[in-house]
Amino acid sequence: MKYYILALIILILDQWTKWIVVTQMELRQQIPIIENLLYFTSHRNKGAAFGILQGQMWLFFIVTVIVVVFVVYYMNKHAKESKLLGISLGLVLGGAIGNFIDRLFRGEVVDFIDVYIFTYDFAIFNVADMALVIGVGILMVQIFLEERNAREKK
Repeated sequence: MKYYILALIILILDQWTKWIVVTQMELRQQIPIIENLLYFTSHRNKGAAFGILQGQMWLFFIVTVIVVVFVVYYMNKHAKESKLLGISLGLVLGGAIGNFIDRLFRGEVVDFIDVYIFTYDFAIFNVADMALVIGVGILMVQIFLEERNAREKK
């Protein structure tokens, strides 16, 4: 249950920050947070990460439904065994649903976190994207740890 609460917190934070961007900023408006490093930039994306697959909404709907079903199943079946797994799946679930809501109701995803790494302008992203990336990263660590433990037992 606590991992569903984590997903809900991610979802609420994601939708709240996107609502602020949509209602308080003009499209392409940029607000410096930390000069030359972090900006809030109002941006819309009709594709996936880094703007790939623009306009393929049907594909995103199908993939998201499959991911959500898989995550819910896996959370119910295995998250009790591992806190790390539960956290990772909660983050993935909240992030997936957050961007799904945008695609469903806006026809595009609201992005606004704009990071410059030295002079490189990284792709603009949102809270749901952060949750997805962190969740998948934690999941990869979890898989690595399970594999290592299995090898040590042999």
